[in-house]
Amino acid sequence: MSERFDHKAADAHWQARWEAEGTFHADDASPRPKSYVLEMFPYPSGRIHMGHVRNYTMGDVLARYRRMKGFEVLHPMGWDAFGMPAENAAMEKGVHPGDWTRANIAAMRTALKKIGFALDWSRELATCEPDYYGQEQALFLDLYKAGLVYRRESAVNWDPVDMTVLANEQVIDGRGWRSGALVEKRKLNQWFLKITDFADELLEGLKSLDQWPEKVRTMQENWIGRSKGLRFTFKLAAPEGEIDGFEVFTTRPDTIMGASFAAVAAEHPIARAVAARDPLAAAFVDECRHSGTAAAEVETAEKKGFDTGLRVQHPLVPDRTLPLFIANFVLMEYGTGAIMAVPGHDQRDLDFARKYALPVPRVVSPSLDEANAPIQDEAYTGPGVIVNSGFLDGMSIEDAKAAVAARADAEGWGEGTTVYRLRDWGVSRQRYWGTPIPIIHCEACGPVAVPQDQLPVVLPEDVSFDVPGNPLDRHPTWRHVDCPSCGAPARRETDTLDTFVDSSWYFIRFASQPADRPFDRAVAESWMPVGQYIGGVEHAILHLLYARFWTRALERIGKISIKEPFTGLFTQGMVTHETYKDPAGQWLAPEDISGGRVIATGEPVTVGRVEKMSKSKKNVVDPHVILDQHGADAVRFFMLSDSPPERDLPWSVAGIEGCARFTARVWKLTQAPRGAVGEDKALDRETHRAIAGIAADIEALSFNKAVAKLYGLVNAIEKAAPSASREAAIRTLLLLSSPMIPHLAEQAWEDRGEAGLIANAPWPEHDPALLVDDEVTIAIQVNGKLRDTLTAPKGTDKPTLEALAMGSDKVLRLLEGKTPKKIIVVPDRLVNLVA
Repeated sequence: MSERFDHKAADAHWQARWEAEGTFHADDASPRPKSYVLEMFPYPSGRIHMGHVRNYTMGDVLARYRRMKGFEVLHPMGWDAFGMPAENAAMEKGVHPGDWTRANIAAMRTALKKIGFALDWSRELATCEPDYYGQEQALFLDLYKAGLVYRRESAVNWDPVDMTVLANEQVIDGRGWRSGALVEKRKLNQWFLKITDFADELLEGLKSLDQWPEKVRTMQENWIGRSKGLRFTFKLAAPEGEIDGFEVFTTRPDTIMGASFAAVAAEHPIARAVAARDPLAAAFVDECRHSGTAAAEVETAEKKGFDTGLRVQHPLVPDRTLPLFIANFVLMEYGTGAIMAVPGHDQRDLDFARKYALPVPRVVSPSLDEANAPIQDEAYTGPGVIVNSGFLDGMSIEDAKAAVAARADAEGWGEGTTVYRLRDWGVSRQRYWGTPIPIIHCEACGPVAVPQDQLPVVLPEDVSFDVPGNPLDRHPTWRHVDCPSCGAPARRETDTLDTFVDSSWYFIRFASQPADRPFDRAVAESWMPVGQYIGGVEHAILHLLYARFWTRALERIGKISIKEPFTGLFTQGMVTHETYKDPAGQWLAPEDISGGRVIATGEPVTVGRVEKMSKSKKNVVDPHVILDQHGADAVRFFMLSDSPPERDLPWSVAGIEGCARFTARVWKLTQAPRGAVGEDKALDRETHRAIAGIAADIEALSFNKAVAKLYGLVNAIEKAAPSASREAAIRTLLLLSSPMIPHLAEQAWEDRGEAGLIANAPWPEHDPALLVDDEVTIAIQVNGKLRDTLTAPKGTDKPTLEALAMGSDKVLRLLEGKTPKKIIVVPDRLVNLVA
């Protein structure tokens, strides 16, 4: 027994013991019910941060609790290890991406182990290793053979300096995020996955995900973007070469009489045809080529257009034509690359119309009385009736939609249809550090799948990053290979897969890792789907949507019977911290400050907003320092306390110190002399309420509520006199707190002579009878004002309660010997004496 808990010794000892005994290794053959708990695996940047600690602590508490409840728990860890940061490091530091990545993995693995997570490290994987990405190549080829992968020419953002394709998010103000060069739009042959074939399935599947946050389901629904509307043809008043018309799609055919112009994307065939004969049009198209294509960027950018001089025929008004523009806010990748513009009822169209002095007619009005009210600075998008629209006047919006669609169908110029915002997933990336796409290009045979016995296609190690572009394109030998079909000289595909592919199936590989195939179906299905998935809301759309698609695609081709990969999803809040600046406006780290001043200079510090911890603003707290000062258990406990887990958690020194004091209180209780006898019914009730309440809170991921109940139990034990009930309460306290503060719990469990590891002990059972109050507090009022309280057995009859109230010294003094005129009794609640 020790007065003080030695967290450094205990942390190291128990972490080594768990590892040596394989305590948290999941057994595929276990007869116990299975539970799969998973946090989104990290990118190996080299350092863990407090966001990692919070995320993995939440999953860890649930995993440890589930083991205690009798489940065989799979709680694995791995690394999302491909991607651009490693190539950037290669260019900046002269290191190989693989060396940089593996060194970072080693550092982060060591750091995570110091926090004592109950992880099955025997299943550790890294997506950059051939034993993982080779199996990914096999799955890619399975989808290719099933017709779910294809190659076509597609517009991309091209950085002419770095000589690579950029994601939309890497184009900032029309320039490459790294080189600063003006980005060009180019057409390149790219590989695509047919996610659009699953659009309806993915939408309908959201209805079954009732353990997902509503906001995440809504975000995915909006991203898929199923819309019903009208697809129709705008005829050119005069042909442009061989082009006499083009298709548009609108979700608002009811507003067709309000169209005042039409517009096409810079890549549209009409735009190209006009640019070929008009230098001004060509210059505008070139300008559009150097702008970003991210939806958010397009929406916020200044709306610009070029009047082609062409006119289009309005389909319902034979003698009416509309001007046709090339517009920078119309994208070829969305819809048909052309729009019908109704500025009165679409803000984007309105902004454009005002800029170019185009008409803004109103065709929807809140009422007929306001039919001629002019549109001001905001487009009208609310409910109402159709106005200024001929045969549609007076109709509701829905009736007008149906009427226009019926007319278009009858007259042959359009038809009602359903379209999606979702586009097929372009997975080609022109970079080295990724999964090689297992295709060989032959002049005679075309694209040929790499034979199964030649997988994995392994990345060459001898590459250089001294010149821009993809090193695989200029490797002297790697890309040269014979065609597997005809034997003629051919070349490997040098594009690598989008890293989102790597994270779209890793959870299946965690469940089953045979050497000769991606997974064993029966074993994977015994664990899948993931019961609880935990990660940041920033992955709510792409990662989760791609993972859902990949799982459904594998189900469609008969590889697995699971359609949805994650039954439960929880999106945790971030860890935040104050920000600091010196008088010159430079960011300061917390360790640079003491007493409100800069340690080095003595200058005053300006305290800024509480924000997400980030290196750029230096408001990062190093977990290693805190672990050394306070131990793993205090850090874990802080991550669970105070803030609800879905909200941000503000970091504070006072908070972590408070958690350290709490662990010290728990330790002190466990070190008290033992051997007392006797019962304490009140403490028994408190103990059993804690058992039931903390279990319910952990199941609901309400960790802050579970922490509050632990505090309550500790308070009750500290106040209680020595008794057998107190000894039982301390033992129970260790069991209940062990998922949160496992090192202290293990040490105290052993010190008290308990058998085995507390990590293997069962969760205590609560007595339902002890959850029911057998005593109640009765309020005593005089003339409706509270004057005293009393405690009585639950269900005490009215005469007894009256007698007890009349026996109160406070009541007797107030009554001054008078008899109450009336006594009102509410059983188990109050006695009111009316004087």
